[in-house]
Amino acid sequence: MKISIVDVGPRDGLQNEATTLPPEVRAELCNRLAAAGVRRMEAASFVNPKLVPQMAGAEEVMASIQRVPGAIYAGLVLNEKGYERARAAWVDEVRFAFPVTESFARRNQNSTVAESISLGHRIVARAREDGLRVGVVLSTSFGDPFEGAVEPATVLRVAEQIQEARPDEIILADTIGTGVPSQVRELVKGVRSLGAIAGCHFHNTRNTGFANAFAAVEAGATVLDSSIGGAGGCPFAPRATGNVATEDLVYLMHGMGYDTGLDLDALITVSEWLAERLGKELPGQVYRAGGFP
Repeated sequence: MKISIVDVGPRDGLQNEATTLPPEVRAELCNRLAAAGVRRMEAASFVNPKLVPQMAGAEEVMASIQRVPGAIYAGLVLNEKGYERARAAWVDEVRFAFPVTESFARRNQNSTVAESISLGHRIVARAREDGLRVGVVLSTSFGDPFEGAVEPATVLRVAEQIQEARPDEIILADTIGTGVPSQVRELVKGVRSLGAIAGCHFHNTRNTGFANAFAAVEAGATVLDSSIGGAGGCPFAPRATGNVATEDLVYLMHGMGYDTGLDLDALITVSEWLAERLGKELPGQVYRAGGFP
């Protein structure tokens, strides 16, 4: 079985780091990931650079990437202005993200959930007209830093309304790393029952990220987000630490017999390179321990 791994390191992996990497280095990260076999990645985030300075220069990142045929370079957007920037920068895919909870929607995007659903419909329609892939990321699907637990029924009501627009996939995001496998199974199965392709975005904040990835795949998810070296976090969510590490996830998936198309040894080398650029040890474990025959 093929599992599509989307490396979000150039975007989610770097957006909360103390060290801001210039656009040309972020583009080089994309190039190194592609050389390791990554065929889908979030290359940039088209957001307000005053709020997320680590993501400034998204257009320069896209212009500097040495594109690999067949690879999909996605841009994250939060509104229509971001969509227009992403389209003008020649992304292959747009990922529109919004929270499923009112508190985080107001704090993160100054909107309501209902307004975000309506905006999601417009962005999906525009992407279709422009010939772009489009995914919708449902943030805080497993827990909200201000409201607490999020009921699966709440998430699935939002997913049902988004699915009416027919995006290419719906990504369930555990923004603050609170989810457990039972939640994952329920939500993935629920999204699939809507006729949608289900993807998942896990953070390993409470050491459940890889158990959740395993549960997601067993429940039928075919798309998993991860970040090289386990870097990452949300600047607007307290204590939201790194994503599941790409090389750790690949080690797990390959050991279970799933095909990712990624080169584990090459990914480890990319993690080592990124750790040097950030001047710190990254949270991932496989890049330190090495693979195993």
